[in-house]
This record gives sequence, C-alpha cells and structure tokens, in this order.
Amino acid sequence: MLRGSWSRWNTIGNFAKERSCPSADGLITRILRVPDAVFSVFQDQTVSTPFSSFCFFDFCLRTPKYATRMKCWEDVRHPVKVATFNINNINKRLDNLLAWLAKAQPDVVSLQELKAEHGAFPVNALRKLGYEAVWQGERSWNGVAILARNHVPVLTRSSLPGDPKDTQARYIEAAVHGVLVTSIYLPNGNPQPGPKFNYKLAWFERLMAHTAELMASGVPVVLAGDYNVVPTPQDIYPTRSLDNNALIQPESRQAFARLLAQGWTDAMRKLRPAGPLWTFWDYKFERWEKDKGMRLDHFLLSPKMSDRLADGSVDRWVRGEVNASDHAPVWIKLDV
Repeated sequence: MLRGSWSRWNTIGNFAKERSCPSADGLITRILRVPDAVFSVFQDQTVSTPFSSFCFFDFCLRTPKYATRMKCWEDVRHPVKVATFNINNINKRLDNLLAWLAKAQPDVVSLQELKAEHGAFPVNALRKLGYEAVWQGERSWNGVAILARNHVPVLTRSSLPGDPKDTQARYIEAAVHGVLVTSIYLPNGNPQPGPKFNYKLAWFERLMAHTAELMASGVPVVLAGDYNVVPTPQDIYPTRSLDNNALIQPESRQAFARLLAQGWTDAMRKLRPAGPLWTFWDYKFERWEKDKGMRLDHFLLSPKMSDRLADGSVDRWVRGEVNASDHAPVWIKLDV
C-alpha cells in the first residue's frame, strides 16, 4: 500500500503538466534531483503497468533526501473541477455538449451513454475546445468516456473486471491530475424481476470487488458516473408510480449502501445533506416542466479526495436546453 502524502507528488505533477512537460515524472526527477539511472528503472515499467508513477512516488517518499525535497510542495494546491454527464447520444447532442463545456469549463468530465461506435467518437470536435479523451464505444447503446482539459488522460482500464464475456461498454478509468477517475454506467435493470435486474446486481457485485481493491491501494480515486440507483427516498420526487422500478428497489439501494460502506464518500450529500439534488428528469409526463426528478448521477470519493472536496452543484440549466439529454451535468471541485 502506498503511504505518505500523495498531495505533494500530485502538486509537482501538475506543475510539470502546466508547463507542457512531455513527461511529468521526468520533470519531477529534476525537481527532486533524482539521478537518471534511478528514474530509468521506473520509466521502463510503463510498458507493463500504468501505475509506474505511483511506484516512483513511493520510492521517492521512502528515500529521505527525496522525501525532504517534496515537503516544500505540500501546501500548494490547485482546484480541479470534475463533472459527470450522461449525454444520451454524444453525436446527436454534440452541440449541447460543446456549449456546456465552453461555458462550464470543467477540467475532467466523465461521460456515459455515448451510443456511438468506438470509431464514431467526436474526438476532433472535442480537441478543438482543448479536451483530450479516452473512451470505450458501443453501437447504439452504452459507451463511456473521460475527457481532460489541456491534459491527456492516461487510460488504466477500459472494462470492469470479473466477467470476460461481458462486452458492454459500461466502465472506464484513467489517471488525470494525479487522481484515478472513473466513468461508470451501471445497468438500468428494468424490467424487474428478470434477467436485466439480475445483470444489474451482478454488475454491482463486480464493481464492489474492484472498488475494494482501489480503496485498499490508497490511490486517490473519484468514482464518477450514472449509477442508475436512487440511493434514498429523498433522492426522488414524491411518487408511488415507480415502486416497481429497478432504480429504487431495496436490492439496488442496499448494493449502493454496501459500496459506500467500503469507505467512499457521497460527495454531493456531503455538500448538501438534505433536500432534492435531481440529476435526471424523464422525457415523459412533463417531468422536467414539473420538476419531478431523481438523483442517479454520483461522485464517490476515496478518503484522500473527500478531504479535498470544496464545492459542487448540478447544472440544471443544461436540461432545459433544446435537444437536451434527460440528465444534467453534475460537478464537484477538488483542491488537489
């Protein structure tokens, strides 16, 4: 397990990236005066593992002279705005997405429900706004992506482990700004009971197995995405019409609670413990016009990230635009 202050390392890494250094770790070696021969041992690991930076960090932290040189960076922090947005067909709503990105200017964005084949992802349109991306597409359904403004996200995983036969594009994770960020599109599960609900619960179990490993690693993590779960009764407008919906079933809520019990913090509820925080309004029955929404989109933070949570909200105005998704973007600010 990694020990010590990841914040120092992350700050130095941000310093490097903001100066367009091709290798943040390479600049760190100069800042900490680590000999090239020592750094090359870790540099070679990039072929086999995306976590070589974490190994290099741990080595520096355990070496007194390098650890001492890291201390001067400890109290320097930078705000990072992270958003999650179920776009509900990225090419159909590309203009909506680009308009929101230009106005809101998030640093990192997790997208769900791309509904586009891998080769149809609009990488060039996003790049014109300064966003680089990693993504996993799927024709007609699902699809997830992670965008980073003026940075290249480092892909660490493009699918959820635990079932090699599952080819649905519902999970991706990448390292950005020294933080591991996910884009999760958990199965809807309707109609229930039935095979779709069983798949939802099985997928949840696989997610929890993976997140338990992430928690144990000590790496700073933001689990962002559309969880297709209404965690509590206060997270949905008063109604009995959805009593049989998979989103609010006891099994779904219990799975979400078990996930939190691993040590994750529900970011938006930490900021606003009570009251509505709708992120989704169905297209049907004038749910948007009548403000009959629910909370499906969540940020779950590892302990290190929870301590850095500064602000957050829902960009409700996006849901009211022409050709809008049925979700609104949710965002948080982290002092990293």
